[in-house]
Amino acid sequence: MTHTSEGHSHSHIHEHNHVQELSHIGRAFYIGISLNFAFVLVEAIVGLSANSLSLLSDAGHNLADVAGLALSLLAFKLLKVKPSDKYTYGYRKTTVLVALFNAIILLISIGAIGCEAARRIFKPDVLSGNTVAWVAAAGIVINGLSAFLFLKNKEKDINIKSAYLHMLADALVSVAIVIGGILIYYTHLYWIDTALSLLIAVVILKSTWGLLKSSLRLSLDGVPENVDLEKIKQKVMQLEEVKDIHHIHAWGLSTTINALTAHILVSKKMSISDLDILKKEIKNRLEQLNIQHATLEFEQDMQDCEKMEV
Repeated sequence: MTHTSEGHSHSHIHEHNHVQELSHIGRAFYIGISLNFAFVLVEAIVGLSANSLSLLSDAGHNLADVAGLALSLLAFKLLKVKPSDKYTYGYRKTTVLVALFNAIILLISIGAIGCEAARRIFKPDVLSGNTVAWVAAAGIVINGLSAFLFLKNKEKDINIKSAYLHMLADALVSVAIVIGGILIYYTHLYWIDTALSLLIAVVILKSTWGLLKSSLRLSLDGVPENVDLEKIKQKVMQLEEVKDIHHIHAWGLSTTINALTAHILVSKKMSISDLDILKKEIKNRLEQLNIQHATLEFEQDMQDCEKMEV
């Protein structure tokens, strides 16, 4: 049995470059956290003084988003921590745990909004529609700007995509609250505020459900959504030296880095140098299919032949 680490060093370089590629988004997180926390304070103060459930609901939602942004930023910082003897993959998995935790926080906020809306639905409180509309208008600007900060990198990581979707959803919710505030001002139909809070809950649930499924799958070491095992098999089997690929396992080391292990059946005539060349070609193909860290075990096409792990 022989083992070479050349392919692993290539993967590690790729991972390092990937982390560097995402490192610049820290500024976007800092700006987003600052803007949204300031807006949460404004919404909470005005919501309490104006007795607006929709503003208070949105403030709670935005506070959950601020916490989510802070946790996501922490997770990206931990991506840079070097592996150790006890944590051989470093702290990459924290990005998955943070995404899952964010989804749980948002689900809790939905429950809180629903309970308060149920209390007020038959006895709506009197409030100033004009005040609600002006505060929500500020929210359109704040949330719209925050969403724009994450637009460019939203497809590179589910935490970034989550931040983008939440900020965009918040901006749309703010639009609805502005409309509701104007309607309340002119019609004095105060139940509109409660109805808007329920609409906010539905929007949060829709944007959270996908995040919950993705993060839960990754936390259970399921196959990442951007990895297709059938395509991997087809791509590897296109190489004439490969007779079969089996015992395939794929999982996420983080929200951005995927790993795979597999057994590759090859001809008994192949030498160690031939296997090394084949290994590099397979890993290059795997990287094109979103696999950044691969461990391959080669088996020669004879049952009594020695296995060679690469």
